[in-house]
Amino acid sequence: MSDSTPDVPPDLADKRRLAADESFCFGCRSDLPCFTRCCANVNILLTPVDVLRLSRRLGITTTEFLDQHALLPITKDLQLPTVMLKMSDAEDKRCSFVSEKGCGVYEDRPWSCRMYPVAMALPPARVGVEPEPMYFLLEDDFCEGHGEPKRWTVDGWREDQDLASREELEAGFREIVSHPWFIGGTRKLDSKRMDMFFTACYDLDKFRTFVFESTFLERFDLEPELVDELREDDDALLRFAFRWLKLALFGEPVLKVKDSARRTA
Repeated sequence: MSDSTPDVPPDLADKRRLAADESFCFGCRSDLPCFTRCCANVNILLTPVDVLRLSRRLGITTTEFLDQHALLPITKDLQLPTVMLKMSDAEDKRCSFVSEKGCGVYEDRPWSCRMYPVAMALPPARVGVEPEPMYFLLEDDFCEGHGEPKRWTVDGWREDQDLASREELEAGFREIVSHPWFIGGTRKLDSKRMDMFFTACYDLDKFRTFVFESTFLERFDLEPELVDELREDDDALLRFAFRWLKLALFGEPVLKVKDSARRTA
């Protein structure tokens, strides 16, 4: 049954809504005729973890990955930067990482690929309300996986696809995109803060350069152990980037400014 509530994105309005305990049938095997058909001419939104994991898998920097494998769509209603996976230039617009044998980056495949055939949406931010995800079932005509006998719930599918650890890492990202600052849809980030958001969330190698090669460490009082972590640990740096954005975008006092920096401000 479709869902016509205002919080549902238009592209999911005609999709079947999945309750927490509702089940669905699905399976994907290489011997199905539709194998990898879902990997062509599709809009795949990339999360910060997607960009990080894929760049490391390919042995390139996040900057290089964004330049070579990503699209940055711009619309007049854009509230935050969006990153999408670039499809190949072939006629069928197939994902560049897919062959007849399947996904070449399977262990590090994007979040939306792991979720398929389930889609998720978050309702708009509301004061004092933690947004509860809404789940939908994508039932593409070409996909024969829905005829497979195994039954899943949303929670069972998410566990099978190893989503919990990735989403724990991106918890700070969800706090940013659903921040009360955006309530009502009337506030928009200026170009400088849009660039801050994009760099901190998606271009982690550029953000590391910003932390260690600017006056950042002269301005903020960080524990020496944390500084060492940020230098070497990508996951720690990404978590810190989300924390820093609360200050940079919304003015939240989540980092301590050094006294010396206050005196020269």
